Amino acid sequence: MIIGIPKEIMQGENRVSAIPDTIKKFVQDGLEVLVENGAGTGAFYSDELYKAAGAKMIKDVKEIYEKADVILKVKEPLFNEEKNLHEIDMMHKGQYLITFIHPAAPVNHKMVKHMAEKGIIGLTLDGIPRISRAQNMDALTSMSTCAGYKGMIMATDTLAKFVPQMFTAVGMIKPANVLVIGTGVAGLQAVATAKRLGAVVHAADIRPDAREQAQSLGAKIIDLGVPSEVAIGEGGYARHLPKDWLLKEREALRKVVKDMDIIFLSALVPGRLAPTLITEDMVEEMKPGSVIVDISIDQGGNCEITPPGDIEVKYGVSVQGIKNIPGHLPTSSTWMFANNVYNLVKFLTKDGKIELDMNDEIVASILVTYNNEIVHAGAKEAMGLN
Repeated sequence: MIIGIPKEIMQGENRVSAIPDTIKKFVQDGLEVLVENGAGTGAFYSDELYKAAGAKMIKDVKEIYEKADVILKVKEPLFNEEKNLHEIDMMHKGQYLITFIHPAAPVNHKMVKHMAEKGIIGLTLDGIPRISRAQNMDALTSMSTCAGYKGMIMATDTLAKFVPQMFTAVGMIKPANVLVIGTGVAGLQAVATAKRLGAVVHAADIRPDAREQAQSLGAKIIDLGVPSEVAIGEGGYARHLPKDWLLKEREALRKVVKDMDIIFLSALVPGRLAPTLITEDMVEEMKPGSVIVDISIDQGGNCEITPPGDIEVKYGVSVQGIKNIPGHLPTSSTWMFANNVYNLVKFLTKDGKIELDMNDEIVASILVTYNNEIVHAGAKEAMGLN
C-alpha cells in the first residue's frame, strides 16, 4: 500500500499530515510513503529528515495523487492554483482520503458531492468518536488543545498590560481578568494557560461537568442560570438553546464582560452554528484595550462582530477571528496530528491494506463517501439528502 503526503495548499497552513517519526513507522509496517518536496518545511521538518526516515520525495504532486492508495492531509481538498486543478480532480476511484473534511459545512458540500462522484473513499477526522479506544486517533481533540493554548497566548500578546500581578517600585499592578466561555477541550486549555500566566480566570459553560473541570483548574465559575436538562445534549455536548434561554445566558454574561481584560470564546454546539453569546453592544461596554479571541469562528463565532479570519479593533477592543490557530503552532500541532493519523491508519489496516469494518463505531462515524455515495449522516442531513 502506498501512502501519499502532499504539501498543504491552504494559505497560511504550515502543518503537514506526517512527520519523519510516523514515516519510519509506516515503512516498518511495510508501506511505501511518497512525500511532496517541501511538505514539512512550514513545521520545520526538512526533506532530508523525511528521506532519512524512508520516504520517497516527489517533486510533482500529481504523481503522488496518481500513485497513492491513501492520501493523508490536514485540510479538506482545495483548488490547487499552481496546477490549475482541484485536488479532488487529481484523485482517482477507490483512493482513500483521510483529513478534516467537515462534510456538513455548506462550503464543502460541492466538494463532497464531487468526491462521491469520483468514487473517492473519504474519511473525516472531525468524526472520530470520543471513546476510550479512539483517543490516540482523535485529531480534533489534539487540535483543540493547540487552539486553547495558542489562542490564549495570542490574547495576552495583544493585551496592553501585564497579565500577572506585579509589584513594582512605584506600586502594585493588579492581575488581568480573563473570562473563558465554553470549557470543552480548548476552553480548559485556555483556562490552564491563563492561570499559568498569573491571570484571575473566570469560566462559563452551561454544562455542570464542564464547569466542574474548569473550577478544578482554578477558575471562578460564572453561573449562567441554564438548567442541566436544557443545557446537555447527546453525548454530554452542549445543546442548542431555545431563544429565551439564550437571552438569559447573554444577560448573565453581560454583567461580567465589562470587567474583563480578555474574553476567550470557544462555545460550540455539534452540527449547528456557534451560539452568539457576546453581542455588539456588550463589546461596546468593555474596557478600551480589552481583547476577544473567538476560536469558534469556523462555525460562525460566539461574538456578533468577530471578523472571520482577521483581527479588528472595534470600540477600542481587539476582536480576533483568526482561523486555523493550530497552524500558528506548527511543530507541536503537526507532531500531535501526525501521530493521530498514523494511529488511525494502523487501526484501519489489515494485512497491508485498509479494510473498513462497517459495523465498527469509529469507521461508521468517520466515513463520508463510499461506493460513489455520500454516507455521512450529518452531511446528508445538511444537504437535504435524507
